[in-house]
Amino acid sequence: MRTSLTRTLVAASAVVGIAAGGLASASVSVAAPQQATKLAVSSRPASVLAVNNLGLNTARAKNWQSCLNAWGFNAGTEDGQLGTNSWKAAQRMLNAWGYNAGTEDGVVGPNTIRALQKFLNAVGENAGTPDGIAGPQTRAAFWNYNATGC
Repeated sequence: MRTSLTRTLVAASAVVGIAAGGLASASVSVAAPQQATKLAVSSRPASVLAVNNLGLNTARAKNWQSCLNAWGFNAGTEDGQLGTNSWKAAQRMLNAWGYNAGTEDGVVGPNTIRALQKFLNAVGENAGTPDGIAGPQTRAAFWNYNATGC
């Protein structure tokens, strides 16, 4: 009799434990994607995006594309969306003019940002120390530079 009571208690404990574990894992699986999303968004100052206007509105991004095209670097359609083709053109320009943007891959990484900062400083916009981070000062300088066409 004692053995059957022990088995019943063990079985009931197992059922309760499994149910509690299932509930705990359900809440963890719901919470984890939110945390991962927050980390991915906040961990990079400049990111690989389909479009990365670095704070420019459409009109100012069109001005930048227009300048790149006028200088012969083929940014493609002047649509105000700084995508891969626009950034490849910017990287070609920055490399050709000696600002060392590195690989012409259309990715707005630290080398591209550093080269852009050097360019902006050279043309009289204060982008701050060329550190490869697209912070507020760099974005403000890029914004000001693209107020009008080249």
